[in-house]
Amino acid sequence: MDKLGCLIVLAVSFGLLHQAAHTVRMEKLADRKICADKYCSYVISVAEALEDYIASDCRFINLKKGQTIYVYSKLKPVEGAGVFWSGSVYGDRYMDQMGVIGYFPYNHVNETQIFEKKTIEMPTTDMDFFCD
Repeated sequence: MDKLGCLIVLAVSFGLLHQAAHTVRMEKLADRKICADKYCSYVISVAEALEDYIASDCRFINLKKGQTIYVYSKLKPVEGAGVFWSGSVYGDRYMDQMGVIGYFPYNHVNETQIFEKKTIEMPTTDMDFFCD
């Protein structure tokens, strides 16, 4: 491998390590979740935001009243904990978050269409709660 190739490999490797160093493990919000498939990659439902919600940390997404949210998973809370769903927002506001998946309180949305009635329950993982 020539010098240029070695420099490129070194630069890419450093970039990946640098990116990994900035991720933060956050507190788990739940031990179990409900998804449409084993990877939580299919949309369970579509919801509409009932009110604005400002994300409290990097695990969450902002919601704007009337905004469409695609729901990918629903956390099963432990007793006394809040109930959160994960999804991705779409709309005119928060364009920078379009396609970004994060958590939001389920009571801030109204499910308008259910795509997957048959869901599976599985354990959450530490990766479900990492922040960039």
